[in-house]
Amino acid sequence: MSLERTYTSRRMNIIEALVTKLKDIDGSGAYLMDVNENVHPRLQFWDEIEEFPAIHLNAGSETRAYQGGGYKDRFLSITFRCYVRAEDAVMALDELLEDVETVLEENSTLMYLDRTNTEQFTQQITIVSIDTDEGVLEPLGVGEMLVEVRY
Repeated sequence: MSLERTYTSRRMNIIEALVTKLKDIDGSGAYLMDVNENVHPRLQFWDEIEEFPAIHLNAGSETRAYQGGGYKDRFLSITFRCYVRAEDAVMALDELLEDVETVLEENSTLMYLDRTNTEQFTQQITIVSIDTDEGVLEPLGVGEMLVEVRY
């Protein structure tokens, strides 16, 4: 009898895979900013950030949709919080958010490893909303992207 579970939450595995992909934002090619690998799998507030630009992720709620034949779709909400410090913080934040969107679009079927080190893939990554501080904190800028990952 196997104690291995077929369906488990893979929240942190997906977050870690996204963090790895976001660290590729280096200002070259299609990327507008260089995050200098300043991407983290947990949220921090703007007053805790010491290096800019920065991207912080947080796994939110997770829901299930039960299909026929015992199949389940899982939907994971992830908050991406992006921080910049620049003379034109609104423009810098727009560029960073655009870079994050580029990474998500290029990795909609994101490969990640589950707890048994088996390759798994997300089915879809959808951007639900994007909000910014609209320059209120300039020279700092804070943006938030809410994303839904179907796996």
